[in-house]
Amino acid sequence: MPAQGFLHRLRRLLEPPRPLIHNPREPRDAPLGRWNLYVGGAGARTPGYINLDLLHAPGVDVVADVEQLPFPDNLFQRIECDAVLEHVRHPERAMREIERVLAPGGCAHVVVPFCHPLHEYPKDYHRFTPDALRLLAGGLRISAEGWRTGPTATMLVIVLEWIKLLLPWRAWRVLAHGVFGWLLFPLRYLDLILLRSPYAARIGNHYYVWFEKAQR
Repeated sequence: MPAQGFLHRLRRLLEPPRPLIHNPREPRDAPLGRWNLYVGGAGARTPGYINLDLLHAPGVDVVADVEQLPFPDNLFQRIECDAVLEHVRHPERAMREIERVLAPGGCAHVVVPFCHPLHEYPKDYHRFTPDALRLLAGGLRISAEGWRTGPTATMLVIVLEWIKLLLPWRAWRVLAHGVFGWLLFPLRYLDLILLRSPYAARIGNHYYVWFEKAQR
C-alpha cells in the first residue's frame, strides 16, 4: 500500500497541467441555496452540492440518470451541469429535467463541448454549437453565455491526441502525453487574448450558458 501511495503521488507530480485555461470573464457568482445539484461530478469534491452521477464513485451522493432525476419539482437553487450533455442520449430530456427540478429564481450553469476529441464516459454522443445550446433553453431565460475554453485549447488537445496516435504502445503514449503536455501547455495562455476575438467561435473548445428560471 505505501508503494501504491508513492506511485500515485509521483504520477500526480509528473502529470502536466491541463492544455486549457478557463475564460476569466465567465460569471461564477450565482448564489447557492439550501439545495444545490452538481450533475456529473464523478469523484470530484462538490462542497455545497448534491453530487449526482450515472456511475458510482467516491464522492457521488446519488447515482441516477439526468434524463430521469429522482427529485421533486422546484427544489434546487443552483444546478451545475459541466461537460455532461454530450454523454446523454437525449439532451432535450435532460434539460427539461433540469428545468423541472430548478427552483423559481434559480440558476443552471451548463457547459458543453464544441471542438473537442472523443471521450467516452461511458459513451460520447454529441457536440454543440452555441446556437444548439440556446435551443435547449425551453422555458428558461438565458442570463449569460460565452466561451469557457478557446481556440488554443482546441488546438492543444487535438495535437496531443494526434501525437499519441503515432505511437503503438500505451507506455509510449503515456510518456508522450507527459513530455508534450509539459512542452505545450504554456501556449494555453494565448486564449486570454484569442477569447476576445469574435472569430473564436470558429474553433472554440467549450461553451457555457447560464439559464434562469422565472419567479412565480
